[in-house]
Amino acid sequence: MEKVYILNQEAANQKLHRMALELAENLSGSTAAVILVGVKDSGLVIAHKIAGLLRPYINNEIKIISVSLDKDMPKEVLLSEQINLNDLNVVLIDDVANSGKTLLYGLKPFLDYYPRTVQTMVMVERMHKLYPVKPDYVGLSVATTLEDHIQLEVANGEVIGAYITHR
Repeated sequence: MEKVYILNQEAANQKLHRMALELAENLSGSTAAVILVGVKDSGLVIAHKIAGLLRPYINNEIKIISVSLDKDMPKEVLLSEQINLNDLNVVLIDDVANSGKTLLYGLKPFLDYYPRTVQTMVMVERMHKLYPVKPDYVGLSVATTLEDHIQLEVANGEVIGAYITHR
């Protein structure tokens, strides 16, 4: 299958920085801790990048945890650590939003708490929503066909790029 790149590493880093700035702006005035919850595996890489980019702009405590789920049949949704999320700012982070299913089910553990805010962030958003979830922060929105598949490339804790393959 032919890979058609839609993001290179430099563009991906610019988009990560922009999303971190948008998040910092929306958090201004809040002193509550920020919990960045990365969907394993690529979402967790993005969460670590966002944390590093966010630190110069806010004084809030920043904590990173992960959420694990089967993206096809998300029966069980597990956080990497059980923490009290009451009155905290929670950001769920994933690599690519296709149907909205992963973001919707990824929010499930937060329903046991009363966070101050719950927001979502994705590196790439597609326009084929099947679930009523629209990411709050988007690196790149792409109109694709249903046969297209978008993959985020990560290596050594860095976002290398994103590409489309045609099925």
